[in-house]
Amino acid sequence: MTSTIPKDELETALEGASMENKTLIIAVANKACTKEGSLLDLLLQSFQVGEGTQLLHNHLLLAAIDQTAFEQCNLRGLHCYKLMTEGVDFSGESIFMSRDYLKITWMKTLFQANVLRRGYNFIFTDMDVIWMRNPFERLVHQGVDLQISCDYYNGNPSDLANHINTGFYFVVSNNKTISMFDKWCSDRDDSLNLHDQHMLQRLIENGLIQRLDLRLRFLNPLYFGGFCANGGDYGKVVTMHANCCVTIDAKTRDLRAILDGWIKFKGQSNATSTVQWPDHSNCIRSWSIDHNRMSSSSNHTLTTSNHTS
Repeated sequence: MTSTIPKDELETALEGASMENKTLIIAVANKACTKEGSLLDLLLQSFQVGEGTQLLHNHLLLAAIDQTAFEQCNLRGLHCYKLMTEGVDFSGESIFMSRDYLKITWMKTLFQANVLRRGYNFIFTDMDVIWMRNPFERLVHQGVDLQISCDYYNGNPSDLANHINTGFYFVVSNNKTISMFDKWCSDRDDSLNLHDQHMLQRLIENGLIQRLDLRLRFLNPLYFGGFCANGGDYGKVVTMHANCCVTIDAKTRDLRAILDGWIKFKGQSNATSTVQWPDHSNCIRSWSIDHNRMSSSSNHTLTTSNHTS
């Protein structure tokens, strides 16, 4: 007689969201990101109107860090997992580099390391990213361990001088990537002065990729874009990240304008389209807000890559 080890909640959630090759999409959300009309709804709408993205919501696992986000996830019929810390409230809008913001970034990274150890590959997407084309069609599926978006890209996808952005990446589960995440997490700054992106960039600069013989590919911002870079091209863009922006309201407004433009672009011939890429005016204005007032208020965004480097 054989006995089986019961599946825990995470394994059940991963199996439910996974494709046949044990690959899924992961996002981490709180109440502030999941209220009606906010970032979660924008992400889901982008799946609906994107090219080849309609079925991707079936493979999205939303890791909810508060009860309201978990309930909102279930209301939308998604695969949901409670990633919650007892006695800690992360439901509000966490301002870039605030203490709560940094805690969330490391909680996210520890969670991802656990997923890799269970043998699952995943795309991680920040909540402030919209998808206009299927990224799996532009990613390399053989011979690369980690593919990651950039704040600075010099045109060479293999050059370690590029600067990463951890708002969007695709990672394959193997011994090398598990070791990378273990080192990334073990070296986290307990004083909470560095977030996950700064720490990984430091590890790359200090030779971790070479020591692990890890195959790293940097994603061209022409396709995997962000507000930190100028411009955008509806004819080429795959994903767009509202980084270089402070508040959820500003991110939502500017991403909404881009998604509305995308819908118009799809209705026209690509060769003759006159749809202009919107500016990021709301996000630009968001930097003029009194950050000291915002940091001390109860409204703290769970969007983990607002920086430019």
